[in-house]
Amino acid sequence: MSRAVDSAVQPFAARRARLLAQLPPGTVAVLTTAPEVMRNSDSPYPYRHDSYFYYLSGFAEPESTLVLLAAHGDALARSILFCRNKDPEHEIWDGFRYGPEAACAAFGFDEAYAIDDFDKKMATLLGSGSKRRRKQIKKAELLPLLDAMRLLKDDSEQATMGRAAGISALAHVRAMRAMARSGAGLPEYALEAELLYEFRLHGAQAPAYPSIVASGANACVLHYSANNAVTRDGDLVLIDAGCELDGYASDITRTFPVNGRFTTPQRQLYELVLAAQAAALAAVAPGQPYSAIHEAAVRVLTEGMLELGLLDKNTCGSVADAIAEQRHRQFYMHGTGHWLGMDVHDVGQYRDIHAEGKPSRALQAGMVLTVEPGIYVRPAAGVPDIYWNTGIRIEDDVLVTPHGHTILSAAAPKSVAEIEKLMQ
Repeated sequence: MSRAVDSAVQPFAARRARLLAQLPPGTVAVLTTAPEVMRNSDSPYPYRHDSYFYYLSGFAEPESTLVLLAAHGDALARSILFCRNKDPEHEIWDGFRYGPEAACAAFGFDEAYAIDDFDKKMATLLGSGSKRRRKQIKKAELLPLLDAMRLLKDDSEQATMGRAAGISALAHVRAMRAMARSGAGLPEYALEAELLYEFRLHGAQAPAYPSIVASGANACVLHYSANNAVTRDGDLVLIDAGCELDGYASDITRTFPVNGRFTTPQRQLYELVLAAQAAALAAVAPGQPYSAIHEAAVRVLTEGMLELGLLDKNTCGSVADAIAEQRHRQFYMHGTGHWLGMDVHDVGQYRDIHAEGKPSRALQAGMVLTVEPGIYVRPAAGVPDIYWNTGIRIEDDVLVTPHGHTILSAAAPKSVAEIEKLMQ
């Protein structure tokens, strides 16, 4: 692309150029952003762009389409935006619109047109009847290329995700302090309100996903979202919450006691999960298989389950036997993380689909993932009742670096000593 663009939108232009370079000559790729969705009557839900579209454009308005034309003979590669026209009347009601001319200049496109002209322009762009007719490729053909690109975060993405994780860490600290200040009897939704306040206070546009604020037995429900119970003295609170900032998600989980002090059984389980996370984090480095993260966490958790009597040594045998028989899944039934990016469960393969046997994918610098072991003890025969109704998860956002990793969410305290000190 020959157009000079502002440094703020340069990453988007660079991505378009990278994708265009991978497309077969003469192809046309079309990406449309998400539609507006009505909540009720004439009131829409807060608008959120399509992640793929935004990744390539940086353009957040609805009713927009991006067209990428690969080089074709003597014709250079081009990127074209279709968007809403300027409309002073609508802008009175709904706010600013760029319009094609301003959007073209501001976002570094080669051309821009009104979305109402899309069908007419596409007929011309595809070259109907010409000797050099272009071929439009389907979105499904485009996504594997984009997924591979999105899996490796560039410098601008890493910076944004670092800021998002920092905001979310502040929100978790705020929730812990609010719990300490108010004490037992505070509703879960009041803690959720503290999170939302901190998100917006620092400029985040929205939660990256519905916040989980789960006290007591609710913490044993992995995707609990009611957030309407009342906290009780002696229980733990599990908060899984993160903000979305400028299109990028954060995802942090912390677990803390309602009264600011872990009981002995709670501390035993908590420190087991923390040790499992430490082992999993030690496996995050370039060249290491993604699967090693989960394997490390499972081994530590299974050892602890046997030592604490959650699993019967006489029945399970060795740690290796217990893992082979998946005995740990009674108390730990999910994976130890996922890719993180524009989507909270971001795109990208976890296996090398091009290698024989499809082995676990090797980690690379620039990948961002969560590391989130947990333990969930429901009442059951043979399970010590001192651990019943206890759910614990510890989750951090982690950037793979050339020499290891960086924890983006490190500002959220997670050791027993740190949490108890904060809540006093």
